[in-house]
Amino acid sequence: MKRRKVTVAVLSVVLAAAALTGCGSAQQTNGPKKTRVVLNEVAHSVFYAPMYVAIEEGYFEDAGIDLELVTGFGADKTMTAVLTSEADIGFMGSESTIYTYAGGTEDYVVNFAQLTQRAGNFLVAREPIDDFSWDMLKGTTVLGGRAGGVHISM
Repeated sequence: MKRRKVTVAVLSVVLAAAALTGCGSAQQTNGPKKTRVVLNEVAHSVFYAPMYVAIEEGYFEDAGIDLELVTGFGADKTMTAVLTSEADIGFMGSESTIYTYAGGTEDYVVNFAQLTQRAGNFLVAREPIDDFSWDMLKGTTVLGGRAGGVHISM
C-alpha cells in the first residue's frame, strides 16, 4: 500500500512537471532514457483536450516521459488496469476508488488530482440549429453517447 502511494505521488510530480515544462522551450530529446508512464483514461473526453495536445506536440517527450495513453472504456476496467499494474495512472471518477476501498482492497489507489467538476455531456444535432431552445426537445428522444448511456424521452 505504501509503495503504491509513493508511486502515485512520484507520478503526480512527474506529470505536474511535464505540464509546467510544456509551456517552455523545447528540451533535448536525445538525452537520457525517458521514464515510461502508462496512463489509462476511462474514455476519450473533450475535457482532456489539453493533454491530447501536449501528447501530440511532444511536451511529454521533451520532459523525459514516454507516455502511453490507453482507453479503458469503463471505470471498472481502468481501475483494474491500475490495480494489476497494467497502468501507472488511471483517469476516472473517485467512485471506483471508493468502491475498491470499501470492498476491502488492501492495496487501494489514492486519488491525487481533480481534472473536471462536471459531467462531460454535450447535446449535438445532425444539422445546424441557429436559434436553439430546449423546448425544441419536447416529444423527442435524446440518445446517450456511450455504451451504457441512457436515452431520455422529452
